[in-house]
Amino acid sequence: MGSSEIAASDRIVDEHVIACCSQHPTLDLGCGPGRFTASLHHRGSPALGVDMSVAAIELTRSRGGAAICTDLFGPLPAERCWQQVLLVDGNIGIGGNPVRVLQRAAEMLAPQGIVIVEVDPRPLAVSHEMLRWETTDHTSPWFRWSRVGAGALGTVADAAGLLVTDVRSIHSRMIAVLAAVGNTVKH
Repeated sequence: MGSSEIAASDRIVDEHVIACCSQHPTLDLGCGPGRFTASLHHRGSPALGVDMSVAAIELTRSRGGAAICTDLFGPLPAERCWQQVLLVDGNIGIGGNPVRVLQRAAEMLAPQGIVIVEVDPRPLAVSHEMLRWETTDHTSPWFRWSRVGAGALGTVADAAGLLVTDVRSIHSRMIAVLAAVGNTVKH
């Protein structure tokens, strides 16, 4: 987690995600080691990472990004003021309920805001599982996780009150842009 080594194809995907972001505030839900939060900060764009992992928050801050250690379903700063909300690296699956995660992301959006989400490129439906992190030094408790296939994104987004406005396949990864129904500017 947080390795400085990143594959060239992943760097291209990351650059696409960053390019989808305006200079207005971005909220990175499940920020992990903060590569997006820090990258936006270094480009002069306000960004805040949110994660439940103390280690992830420390990594984000060490990279120069702002981050808070809290549950994304709890109170968050500047609700309804974020121009972009990021759910990258499969974070639509946090908590095992992708509709709830997207609803929460939508609650964070400013008018005309967007959610940038990564989904599984395979055309599978929504799958649910229990996962845990395992390292040589630590094993986490089990937690719920979901995977949303590209073919299921429209249905999941619709259930959350969002509309898919753009989908891009980049080096075997699928990045989509969602907007609140009524805010359907194509990206």
